[in-house]
Amino acid sequence: MARPSSLSRPIIESLYSEALVLADEVRAVFAIGMGEMTRDADDMLRLALSSEGLKATTRMMHVLAWLLNQRAYFEGEMSEGQLRKHSKLPHDRPSTPEDLELLEEPTCDLIEDTIRLHRRIARLDRAWRDGFETAPGVRQMHERIGQALMAQEVQKGRQNSL
Repeated sequence: MARPSSLSRPIIESLYSEALVLADEVRAVFAIGMGEMTRDADDMLRLALSSEGLKATTRMMHVLAWLLNQRAYFEGEMSEGQLRKHSKLPHDRPSTPEDLELLEEPTCDLIEDTIRLHRRIARLDRAWRDGFETAPGVRQMHERIGQALMAQEVQKGRQNSL
């Protein structure tokens, strides 16, 4: 998969659509799951469903907020400075294996989908903040080589003029 060299409106719009669909699935699964639980359901299951539902919902809200800020920037409603200052994606809170063991496989798969999307957005956020430099060390090395070659050319020019 090719790495983007910058964020563009089509990338943000595509991710926004994906995030909306996933957020709706999260809302439906956890709202229905909590609503269908009987009073005699295991307390640990209730706690796991509530905890993982809150984490998945929060994760999706952070992703959507980040994407909405990007959209506002592309619409000219935010400056780049405002975007850099106010739109850092918060760190994710990981799921606990003990909670995941209590949940059904489709619910765990949905949680994993939210984690993967958050990780993708986090990579984009870091790359955008770093100016999409994939290897800053390599760039610095190229600059030093260029400077050394220029210095050699200058030195040759001085020697030829003598």
